[in-house]
Order: sequence, then C-alpha cells, then structure tokens
Amino acid sequence: MGSHKDAENPRATLPTPVTSAGRAALDAILERPGRTVIALDFDGTLAPIVPDPEQARAHPDAVAALAALAPKVASVAVVTGRPASVAVRHGGFAGVPGLEHLVVLGHYGAERWDAVTGTVSAPAPHPGVAAVRAELPGLLDRVGARQGTWIEEKGRAVAVHTRRASDPQAAFEALRAPLADLAGRHGLIVEPGRLVLELRPPGMDKGVALRDHLAETAAESVLYAGDDLGDLPAFATIEKLRTEGTSGLLVCSGSTEVTELSERADLVVDGPAGVVHLLSTIAEHV
Repeated sequence: MGSHKDAENPRATLPTPVTSAGRAALDAILERPGRTVIALDFDGTLAPIVPDPEQARAHPDAVAALAALAPKVASVAVVTGRPASVAVRHGGFAGVPGLEHLVVLGHYGAERWDAVTGTVSAPAPHPGVAAVRAELPGLLDRVGARQGTWIEEKGRAVAVHTRRASDPQAAFEALRAPLADLAGRHGLIVEPGRLVLELRPPGMDKGVALRDHLAETAAESVLYAGDDLGDLPAFATIEKLRTEGTSGLLVCSGSTEVTELSERADLVVDGPAGVVHLLSTIAEHV
C-alpha cells in the first residue's frame, strides 16, 4: 500500500470525483500506485490551447509534476495525435530525471517514443495522407475557406485549424463535408476537435492505444485525462475496462468548447493548471 501523507484521510487535499466509480478508482490509485498507469493527452491537457499549435508548450509545472509521480506508478503515458517527437520536444520530456520510463504514444498510438532509449518506433505512413496533403490547398481555395485557416503537417496525418478565421465556428462547419469527402476518397477519416479537423488513417485512436498500453503494463488501475473529442475513445475504453475489473478515473481538463467529455468525466479540473495540480497532489499522497 502506498504511504499517505495523511493516513486518516489520504484524499484530504485531493478533489473528490463525482461518481462512485471515480472515487473507487482514486482509492485504488492511492493504495496501489505501482499497478497504476497515468495516461494524459497533450494539447489542452498538459499544454494550454494556443492559436498556433507550433507554439504550444507544456504547462511550466507539468514536467516537475510528472517527474514526481512517474517513479511511483507503473507507467506514465502521453497519448496524443501529434507526432511523438513533437510532443516530446514541446513537452520538454527528454532527459528529465524521474521520467526515464515515460512513454509518448504519438499519432494516436501509431508512433511510440520511449524515454529509456530516446527513440521513436513507427510503421510506414498511410499513402492517403500525402495525397490529401497535396489536394488540401486547392480544396480550401474552392470552398472560400483559405483566409484564416491553417494547415498543420503532422506526418501521419494533416489537420485544418479554423481558430484564426474571422468566424472560426462557421469556417469549421463549412469545411466538415468537403474534408470528409476528400478524406474518404483517399481511405482516411476526419476527426473533429476544438476548431480543428484532422484527416488521418482509420483504426488509429486513443482508445486502442490506451488499451494496448494497459495490457502491456498489466495495470489494475488507470487515470486518463483529456480535453477534446479525440479523447472520447479513451474514455470509452476505460468505461469498458471498468466492466472487466480495471479501476479507471476519467478526468476532463475543463473547457467550455467541449462538453462531451465533462459530462462523462468523474472529475473536471481547471485546464492544464488543474491537471498539473491533480498530478502533483497524487504524487504527494502515494
């Protein structure tokens, strides 16, 4: 059993999940941290959302919180749609004492970076991504959506952001159908997010990546924190695993832009600062 700072009430300074399943999972994490996986989205969860994704950086206290917690649990995994190397660079995860066994599952699990080796392993990219990348500028011109939109190159995927448009939500809605058609013609799917539409290969999602990692670590409990629609498959995986005996705590990094996660979460925290505070507080109690 983990040693608690406050043996009488180990959750004294921790927020209380609103569901019984969430409270049971938090108890399991505190009591058996060595059998726990901490899994976290990057953008919006460890890093604040910014207009230019290339400028996104982890919360200033995120690395310290992870380094304090990681040696006490079975695994810490960052599960992201970004390329693994980009998340590592923007997170500042490489070469940090305490994070030797951090894993970054990039491109929804298609890529894996291990801190212990500092290398990325990945299969060959889907050919449809290159085809879509070549056609995207012309498509944006045809639908009159070039002004204010921004194409993000993600290696194994490509994303169109509308946050900089004069009417971001209108641009987002106007692009949904033509991008779905473009993706479908090249064997890809469209994943909507917070004012972003990502075109990527099917069969890649955070739920699949998370389930595979949990099986690899033989975890008995898991905390997953996310903020966007792309995190729903991970939430669904944990909800399914709960029926199979795994304790799971679903954390929403709060946002007024996405309510689907907060409605299903056991615990809603105040964005990346709230996630970092939660991780730091758990680290103090285990």
